[in-house]
Parts: sequence; structure tokens; C-alpha cells
Amino acid sequence: MHGTDSNGIVTTGTTTVGLVGADGVVLAADSRASLGGRFVTNRTARKVVPVDDRTALTFAGSVGDAQSFVRRLRAELALYDMDHEPGASVDTAATVAADLIRREETPQLELVLGGVVPDPTVYQIDPAGGVMDAPIAASGSGMQLAYGYLEDAHDPERSVAELRAVAAMAVRNATERDTASGDGMTIATITADELEREQYDGIERAVSAATSRTTDSEVVR
Repeated sequence: MHGTDSNGIVTTGTTTVGLVGADGVVLAADSRASLGGRFVTNRTARKVVPVDDRTALTFAGSVGDAQSFVRRLRAELALYDMDHEPGASVDTAATVAADLIRREETPQLELVLGGVVPDPTVYQIDPAGGVMDAPIAASGSGMQLAYGYLEDAHDPERSVAELRAVAAMAVRNATERDTASGDGMTIATITADELEREQYDGIERAVSAATSRTTDSEVVR
């Protein structure tokens, strides 16, 4: 799911997004895995991964690196929770994730981490381990296309039920132009009560399911 550009810089092929809402966080990603954005190796990759019961992340980069990274992150946070009450906040999870990236030297990963511990928060974590919190975040080769939609459509005062449609449309818009993104979509909604993750085997099916949860016609434009 990654390659290098003409300057030898690692590039990642996918589209993932994270949005902060009034009552929680929405994370979404396409499900295409490819080699350098040219050869499709998997059409059902799950790029939205729970970290604990109220925090999850999306990844752009090597699937193998991401799976190994998530295992290490879960272990680190479990150790933290044993020594701290209450457990790790989203801010702590983002800091630990960034430290792991720097320490383990996994430069092919871009992360969007979000959760509701204690408040709805989304962090973008770059391949160098830099951390930035923002109401919207995107990663991967389709990120510019996703940002173009999110900057206009996102409203942090909307509920996660409404923002599911915004996240789905942002990923869909990216897949229309970015050849390294597509096939299906994973959407996760995180509130103080639950973390819900759904997998769809088609982009349009995901958009239809997301938009059916809201009657606000202004969400999808």
C-alpha cells in the first residue's frame, strides 16, 4: 500500500479521514491495498482499527507494519492503564503512538487517531512522529481530495450520525480521482457509550448506508 516517488520519498496509497463531532468521532477509510498504487493486492483491507473500547486509528502505509504497530500500541496502553487511573486518554494514546513511530522507525505509516476519552478528539500523526490535533484530518494519496470536501462540509457541531455521511462522501470523492483508493469502506463511530465499526464491500453502498442515518440534506452536497 506504499511506494516511493521520483525523489525516493515514501508515498502511501489510500484515503483515510477523521472528524470530530458534537458527541463523538467518525473515522473512515477505503479498503483497497495496492503496491505503489499500481497493482491491487487486496480489496477488503480494514484500515480502521480499534485501539481500545473508545479509541481507534486509521492507517496509510504498509499493512504488515500497521498490524505490528497496533499490537505494540495496544500493549503499551495496557501497561499504562495498569499504573494509571483513569486509563489512557486520547491525548496519551496519540503521544504513545508517536513515540512508537519514532522509536520503532516505521516511516511508512501515517495515522489518524481519534476517540472520546474524555472528549471527542482527533490527532494526525505523521511518519516522523509529529502529532497535531485538528477537527478534521486525512491521510494517504487521496488526502488532498478528501480535504477539499471536508473543509466545506464538516461542522463540529453536528452529531456523529450526521458526520458519517460527511466522512463517507470525503472518501468517495477521493476514490473517484485517486487510483490507489477504492473498492470498499470501513466507517467507525465513537461516542462515550460505544465504538461501532462497519465494513462495506462497495463505496456507494457505504455512502448510501451512511446517508440513510440522517435526514439533513445539507450534509451531502
